[in-house]
Amino acid sequence: MSPRPIPEQLPADLFGRRDCDRAVQVLDAVASARLKWTTIVNRRDVRSQVDDRRLALVVTERRIEAHDQDVVSLRLEAPNRRELPAWRPGAHLDLELPSGRLRQYSLCGDPADTRAYRIAVRRIPDGGGGSVEVHDALPVGTPILVRGPRNAFPFAVPGYGSSAARVHFVAGGIGITPILPMARLAQRLGLDWSMVYTGRSRDTIPFLDEIAGFGDRVIVRTDDEHGLPDAAALLPEVGTDTAVYCCGPVPMITAIADTVREMRGVELHSERFSPPPIVDGKPFEIEIADTGEVFEVPADKSALDAILQRRPDRPYSCRQGFCRTCKVRVLAGEPEHRETVLTADEHAAGEMLVCVSRSEGGRLVLDL
Repeated sequence: MSPRPIPEQLPADLFGRRDCDRAVQVLDAVASARLKWTTIVNRRDVRSQVDDRRLALVVTERRIEAHDQDVVSLRLEAPNRRELPAWRPGAHLDLELPSGRLRQYSLCGDPADTRAYRIAVRRIPDGGGGSVEVHDALPVGTPILVRGPRNAFPFAVPGYGSSAARVHFVAGGIGITPILPMARLAQRLGLDWSMVYTGRSRDTIPFLDEIAGFGDRVIVRTDDEHGLPDAAALLPEVGTDTAVYCCGPVPMITAIADTVREMRGVELHSERFSPPPIVDGKPFEIEIADTGEVFEVPADKSALDAILQRRPDRPYSCRQGFCRTCKVRVLAGEPEHRETVLTADEHAAGEMLVCVSRSEGGRLVLDL
């Protein structure tokens, strides 16, 4: 039986057939075949729709979104106020910052607002520099180039792409950014949904005013009031036929994943703040073709980590194997591909994402 038509109250183009995400197509097929899912943890068949279009936008509004002033939101519009490419909950933009850094930030506005994008960024002083630059170097009026939107964390609406009957969201701090549009859509469609929103304190978590509009569907937990939450506190009343969408720190996602694996009939969809842990890593060597320099990649480090120690200007962004920013060409050696976005032809041509992929053994000679 084919899926029901998309309901009319959805914003225009939000889940229309034009430019449909590959991930949603996969989920539609699964639902149509009436397959029962148990747990989906970091599905390797869910691929990001790659869209490298570059848009010239302008920062038209800045707002402080947390009382500690460490989270700022930016409204981005085209200079002529034209309509922008459509997006769906879970999508992100790649920002080309003035320094040349490329960084990804989730869209947290309303997909129905076709003339502006909104992102929110937490200032991380000891991070890679991107968040500090957004806070300090992007005042209102600043032109900014972006790529996308792209979606590596798609929301499959129950009944229209997911076999689950209800949805439960878990957001940790700034992890609310991709979750917020999903919750708005769930509310708009009248879905059975709930959320746990957690952070260090109420001063540090953004968008509390918007979250308040959802009423008692959302539980706000803070470490200073309630202590560190365990998986049970993050998954209240989650049971069979529930889809869990989670974004936040790695320890939180890991705890939820370990619990969901033991729950029958529960899907887990997640997005991380940081690179996934390296599993079954083995040391190998990299040779830089143009200099002949050779160095080792330890078993617990990525090739990108080792490269950045010698070439700190190498571009990178997601560090999770889906944005393609760190792609290099392998001139010799056999790479062990650990991403899901490069095509078979790209693999055959020697392309490799050094943020997650490794070597099958021995040495890789890279064109850097």
